[in-house]
Amino acid sequence: MKEYNSKKVNTSPVGQSESEGADVDAVMKKYDRESNIRIWTGKYKIAIRGILIAFSLWCIYVTLFATFLEEIRLTSFLGLIVLIGFLTYPAKKGDIRENYMPISDIIFMLLGTGAFLYFTFSANKIINQGTRFETYQIIIGIIGILALVELTRRCVGLPILIVAGFFLIYALAVGLTNPAFFGRVKFLVRNLFYTKEGIFSTPVNVCSKYIVVFIIFGAFLERTGISNFFIQLANCVAGKYAGGPAKVAVISSALCGMVSGSSVGNTVTTGSVTIPMMKETGYKSEFAGAVEAASSTGGQIMPPIMGAAAFLMADFIGVPYSQIIVRAILPALLYFTGIFIAVHLEAKKLGLSGIPKEELPVFKILIRKIYLLLPLVMLVIWVSGNYMTMQKAASYAIVLSIIVSLFDKENRISVSKCLDALEAGGRGVISVAVACGVAGIISGSITMTGLANDLINGIISVANGKLIIALLLTMLCCIVLGMGVPTTANYCIMAATCAPILVRMGVPIMAAHFFVFYFGIVADITPPVALAAYAGSAIAKSNPMKTAFTASKLAIAVFIVPYVFCFNPSMLLIDTTAVSVVQIFITSLIGVFGLSASLEGYLFTKMPAIVRVMLAVGGLMLINPTLMTDILGLLLIVAGCAWQKIQQNKTKAVS
Repeated sequence: MKEYNSKKVNTSPVGQSESEGADVDAVMKKYDRESNIRIWTGKYKIAIRGILIAFSLWCIYVTLFATFLEEIRLTSFLGLIVLIGFLTYPAKKGDIRENYMPISDIIFMLLGTGAFLYFTFSANKIINQGTRFETYQIIIGIIGILALVELTRRCVGLPILIVAGFFLIYALAVGLTNPAFFGRVKFLVRNLFYTKEGIFSTPVNVCSKYIVVFIIFGAFLERTGISNFFIQLANCVAGKYAGGPAKVAVISSALCGMVSGSSVGNTVTTGSVTIPMMKETGYKSEFAGAVEAASSTGGQIMPPIMGAAAFLMADFIGVPYSQIIVRAILPALLYFTGIFIAVHLEAKKLGLSGIPKEELPVFKILIRKIYLLLPLVMLVIWVSGNYMTMQKAASYAIVLSIIVSLFDKENRISVSKCLDALEAGGRGVISVAVACGVAGIISGSITMTGLANDLINGIISVANGKLIIALLLTMLCCIVLGMGVPTTANYCIMAATCAPILVRMGVPIMAAHFFVFYFGIVADITPPVALAAYAGSAIAKSNPMKTAFTASKLAIAVFIVPYVFCFNPSMLLIDTTAVSVVQIFITSLIGVFGLSASLEGYLFTKMPAIVRVMLAVGGLMLINPTLMTDILGLLLIVAGCAWQKIQQNKTKAVS
């Protein structure tokens, strides 16, 4: 999971200059709201650090050992989130003064924290009083909701609040039947703040139970030096080949993305090393930034951790987390294979070489650090084998990451680093938790007004029984709602609204949820609000919009693969055989190859328009997995490749 601090990244073999580190910090602060935090020094820093460390330890204790009421666990969790959130994030971006917090922020923080803790200490009374709520309780609920909303604005941004505001206004103006305005307000606040149908619904429950421990685990894992290991490993595997640095970016971003919950954070962390290398090799700035953005965004679909949304998906669908990570393997491989193919073809088109052998890490030396993977490997074994609960597995993995770090003098996790990891983990929970809380407000508003059912019926009516139309409409909804909205919150919204549409259309529930999950993620590289692409362009010093469009082109597989597993769930290992899985994977791989080559405009030589059309049509025909479309698609792609080979031979003969 993402480590939310603005540290300088040092992952290159020769280190990173101070100016480069400053550039990374500046990019993070511009495109990643969580990096804009208050500056505390001296005794204030010690106090805030202590609160964050205590919060992380409390979260671990609660998820492992607490037996008190769920209402007490959830309300105390969000109450503390409001407390540390206001201590961490200023009201305005860039409005940071050392050791300064306005009186208004202090008052808002205390009132907001108090509102949630009121529920904590009055949980039994509130549960037993049914629907009879006093006016002061409604006011407390409003204060709590406003504090959560304001904190979300500070560390997540406005897009998700605009969505939430729309549904709240709809509920008050149209959706609720109570004739009196205060009656509607009372009903809305009671359901959103005092029940498990709003703020304290599935997203916050999963966040407080599972996600928080995995975020802390990610912070510990980061301090073992695993990101540097992944980048060096990718250099060993692919660095020497044509366009090596770009291939290194694809592999390292996929590996680093396994433990990163942020497309922007992953782009900046690995991109600070890989993007300059790509530019030095000869790639254009836009292409270099796009490769890193597309690869880093795809990191969130890479098993085993897959960002926070994977835990939510397991809870929404009602299946073990291990099933989610197993079913995500083939789609993730297709996604990164598509980017890898595009990168290779671009390198061939430009005549680029790889990294000189003498500049590459020595594999025999690097492989000695293979033990760094042990916490991840054991985590997967513990979870997939059902040996223990997810939170216990993550806690054991934290201990194991400390143990493996002892074998590396440079990255040994000392007591000080351990406290740093707990601090970073506690800070990293804030944005995820508030996004989950606001997602609960949205889903609660939709549910209590019956709007979800109206939306489902409306889209089904427009689709008129055509699954492809329903999929296209759902894709557009996910991309539009996902612009500037964290993946976790976007998935929660789409799981409550659009996934049921696909299920009603006959798509298996697993495939429906994977579909909305994928298109929620791709919003980070889809113009006009492509934050990961803009972060990549800032490092590459390229045109942001061109970088975003190039990233979307590179990530063509993510626009195709979800349709494949909706038309043929074999891709997700649903009700299938080994032969069917192999067949659908091979045909999909060929389809992705055809589309990537078509968009790149190059295979063995420059591609004429007619060949590009042939490859594109062939690739698209392989989406609908019927025998006839597969045969036609394969014929078109083979014919296009043969045409290219003939053109290449003619060119050689002439020269």
